[in-house]
Amino acid sequence: MKILYICTHNRCRSILSEAITNQLANSSITAKSAGSQPAGVVHPLSLKYLAESGYSTEGLISQSWDDFESFQPDLVVTVCDSAAGEACPLYFGNSLKVHWGLSDPSKIEGDETHIRQAFLACIKEIAERVQKLESIAKQNLNTPALKMALAKAGAQ
Repeated sequence: MKILYICTHNRCRSILSEAITNQLANSSITAKSAGSQPAGVVHPLSLKYLAESGYSTEGLISQSWDDFESFQPDLVVTVCDSAAGEACPLYFGNSLKVHWGLSDPSKIEGDETHIRQAFLACIKEIAERVQKLESIAKQNLNTPALKMALAKAGAQ
């Protein structure tokens, strides 16, 4: 299964999702991430807390969804509410679309401990969702069955 995670700026939540998916489900899922208006840089705390949690940060970059016209994902997952409201490019027309609505830890204000807790909570939530996705991906379902399985697993 191929998944494209989308967040408007592709600097935090979609990057976290890509890295976690590729490490936890690398045999059954290929994940990429992109943004409709990419920042061009990955948020430094995304990289810091991924590494601290044992995830590889190698090759993570902020890029446009236009760079993925030929990727043809089976599933497009929006991870921020603003991206969920955007019209996806036509070349994602055959992909199933779900929305995860993750809180943005990069927008948390406060001391370092508070910010760290927000990043680690987001990473944990993504890892839990990826584990569900991995079990679904291993079933090699057709599109209607995949849609049903995603709904049962709580992917919106």
